[in-house]
Amino acid sequence: MAEKVLMKGNEAIAEAAIEAGCRHYFGYPITPQTEVAAYMSKRMPKIGGTFLQAESEIAAINMVYGVASTGKRVMTSSSSPGISLKAEGLSYLAGADLPALVVNVQRGGPGLGGIQPSQSDYFQATKGGGHGDYRMIVLAPASVQEMADLTMKGFDLADKYRMTAMILADGTMGQMMEPVEIKKPENQDFDKSWAVTGTKGQRAHNIVNSLFLSPEVLEKTNFERYERYAMIEENEAMAERYMMDDAEICVVAFGIAARVAKNAIVEARKSGIKVGLIRPITLWPFPKKELARAAESCHSFLSVELSMGQMIEDIRLAIDCKRPVALCNRAGGIIPSPEEVYAKIAELAKNGGCDK
Repeated sequence: MAEKVLMKGNEAIAEAAIEAGCRHYFGYPITPQTEVAAYMSKRMPKIGGTFLQAESEIAAINMVYGVASTGKRVMTSSSSPGISLKAEGLSYLAGADLPALVVNVQRGGPGLGGIQPSQSDYFQATKGGGHGDYRMIVLAPASVQEMADLTMKGFDLADKYRMTAMILADGTMGQMMEPVEIKKPENQDFDKSWAVTGTKGQRAHNIVNSLFLSPEVLEKTNFERYERYAMIEENEAMAERYMMDDAEICVVAFGIAARVAKNAIVEARKSGIKVGLIRPITLWPFPKKELARAAESCHSFLSVELSMGQMIEDIRLAIDCKRPVALCNRAGGIIPSPEEVYAKIAELAKNGGCDK
């Protein structure tokens, strides 16, 4: 696909995954990501791929584990409660150092919550989600084009670092339609010498496993894994800067919240308020350096979220609590309006950064 095509965000993820070389998809339907599975069910059989609607989310993530161990590109998708069911499998993938792509098109929670868009899985995605010491690369698209681009990027990062990458989108991103170009992936040759592909009598057996009965061996493995994570934090953090050159107030938002915030920032600028936006594209690794740099010139920060305020903790850590961080949020599937964000920006400007 060279020309731009009008697609839903969920469809863009699926087509981009296919273009990136994914030929194995395992999932289970749940709103608001069902279109990913529906699209894969139509396309995979036509290109010699595998689509399988598993009997449960738990089964799906373990099928992902099986294919990932062979070095093939594989993905699954779900929405919030479904990701919770996959949590044990995510930990197993991390423990075996297997690359895979997982898509979470978030809905409201906790529990069954509602089917409207949310960003309340931030903690689950960025702090692990399953048991044990591990991380996932977490990518947060803010447009249908990024739904496609970050899907390809996610597969590459997963292969490069042998770990799970997650697309963390909200329901709005999955359901909205925009023109999108599914770009050709870069030709990258990733080392797959670890994969379980059959020895053909020519090499030693590869073993994929997350069980380490020796405490010393497990400790050594975890320390080595975190050395890799430190490398990712240093090299792979991504963020967009918007009107930040002379900003005195820094808004931080991702996904649909960032798009709303941009509208509010434009209006605030018309009123003479020097405000800008830092939009994390990677939620892990979190763009700490960008925020720390902003803290040198901004007198206050504003986190705009579709949650009860989860990302605000990482903002405070990134700036070492040097500046006050206010919160503008809606929950339960409600998106904050540009007017609500503008009102909070104006309040911070009036009070010189103090959140009254």
